[in-house]
Amino acid sequence: MTRVLIVDDAAFMRMMLKDILTKNGFEVVGEAVNGEDAVEKYKELQPDIVTMDITMPEMDGITAVKQIRAISPQAKIIMCSAMGQQPMVLEAIQSGAKDFIVKPFQADRVIESISKVVGM
Repeated sequence: MTRVLIVDDAAFMRMMLKDILTKNGFEVVGEAVNGEDAVEKYKELQPDIVTMDITMPEMDGITAVKQIRAISPQAKIIMCSAMGQQPMVLEAIQSGAKDFIVKPFQADRVIESISKVVGM
């Protein structure tokens, strides 16, 4: 079973993603509320994949991607962005993110993205 760490500062978004993932056979092993929290939880939980929000307090998603990839170069991270954040999505991909999904989440797109990235 694929183990997922969900990172988003909005509890509602984490809940939505968790719901989509668990209904489709993924195991959500943890949730983080910002980039710092994400790096710590990544080290602790060693998930198969991370869904990472871009804009968060404390540490943003792009910085967190860089730090996680520094710890674990093979880390698989999917960025979650609102519409209109294309420049940041591009920077995230260049920093090592494998894919991105746009909010509001569409279940089939989330599953397709995670399945594709996990299969890499």
